Amino acid sequence: MALVPIGRAAAPTAIAIPDFGFVDTSGEAGDQQAAHAARLAELTRGLRADLGSGGRYRVLPLACGGAGNGVDCRAADPAALAEAARRAGARVLVLGDVHKTSTLLLSTKVQVLDLQTNRLLLDRFLSFRGDNDEAWRRMTHFIAREMDGLVLDGTAP
Repeated sequence: MALVPIGRAAAPTAIAIPDFGFVDTSGEAGDQQAAHAARLAELTRGLRADLGSGGRYRVLPLACGGAGNGVDCRAADPAALAEAARRAGARVLVLGDVHKTSTLLLSTKVQVLDLQTNRLLLDRFLSFRGDNDEAWRRMTHFIAREMDGLVLDGTAP
């Protein structure tokens, strides 16, 4: 089989991007749950939009929330998410978690799995500075750029 870069295949590569998880161990006194929930939702929405623009990828909905055939995306283990993504028709699954350790330091773990070959295409631990909208946006765009050079075996479905 030929190696085909993701996003360069004749047909868009079907990907699933469940909501990213979030852990805050900063110990800050102020309640920032609402701000973090909004930034986390924007990160996932922005990543889906970045990867879905231009016709390189076809972002598929992944049934989250535990109702019907859905899974609790934030609580599910990777195998359950992979199975849900396969059922949705995805070729690639993007998983991620953000960890806030202080006001100035956050990190994210991003993994990208080729569901056809069960090969991990990307496994990155990224750190970024600042707990504000701009820092989260920069991180979102960086993750999308990292995915641009990934390679799949064979062709996209």
